[in-house]
Amino acid sequence: MDAVKFGLIGAAGYIAPRHMRAIKDTGNALICALDPYDGMGVIDSYFPHADFFTEPERFDRHLDKLRRLGQGGVDYVSICSPNYLHDAHIRMAVRNGAHAICEKPIVLNPWNLDALCELERESGKEIHTILQLRLHPSIRQLKKRIEEGPPGKVYDIDLQYITSRGRWYFFSWKGDVQKSGGVATNIGIHFFDMLGWIFGRFLDLEVLENRPDRARGHLVFEQARVNWFLSVNEKDLPRQAIEQGKRTYRSITIGGEEVEFSDGFTDLHTESYKEILAGRGFRVETARPSVEIAQRIRQAGTGTATPGQTID
Repeated sequence: MDAVKFGLIGAAGYIAPRHMRAIKDTGNALICALDPYDGMGVIDSYFPHADFFTEPERFDRHLDKLRRLGQGGVDYVSICSPNYLHDAHIRMAVRNGAHAICEKPIVLNPWNLDALCELERESGKEIHTILQLRLHPSIRQLKKRIEEGPPGKVYDIDLQYITSRGRWYFFSWKGDVQKSGGVATNIGIHFFDMLGWIFGRFLDLEVLENRPDRARGHLVFEQARVNWFLSVNEKDLPRQAIEQGKRTYRSITIGGEEVEFSDGFTDLHTESYKEILAGRGFRVETARPSVEIAQRIRQAGTGTATPGQTID
């Protein structure tokens, strides 16, 4: 079987090497890549012969030329660009006859999802997003446990995720709420998706703190009341993480019982690609609940919001 041909947008970003590895580990080929930053030595470890562009116009033209040469063009474009550009880059991929694989969040606002669904219908191309926590063995075990538990039981959950970032973070697009969506979107959206996947429909939320470096509040799902805390500030790391020399800390407790899922993250992008290539990827509508939660947190500031409510 011929290798599936990939393009990659945002090739110099933090998450891009996981996508390169996933393409390589699934036996496929990265044939072209785009990033305005040209220090691209990392690509040599995966696909040194890939064409590389620093200007989106030239990358777009290259995709169009490949398609018109009668060689089928690229089959998928993987998108690892800044959050606020995801929508535009998905459109670039589809316009050039490729399916799209987009990092989280697929878009910043729920209304952009409607347009992407229409784009799928018009083009016949698929738009996938990476929701890798759904593939984590411990999270899958937790979902099975809840499904086999008492029907309708409501669980009390505490979620903490602290991933230390340096000063550079606040000078980059990630520190700009208009570009990243803020800390709750940038590092929290996978967890919001996971909670909805396991505990059912989102019902309500309260935001207690929403700063550039941390956010916290309450979420209510059909089967869960969640206290959540997200931070990129190393001062928020618990003592045990500091003593172990760790800069990241993840914790989920259900009724005071810890759910162990600190390991097993490094291969989840490869597993995501396997699922996509097998026709089992996560599509646009799958991402809608988590995008809505993140947008409502951003909209609420430090107040409250419920589904359908707008807070100015």
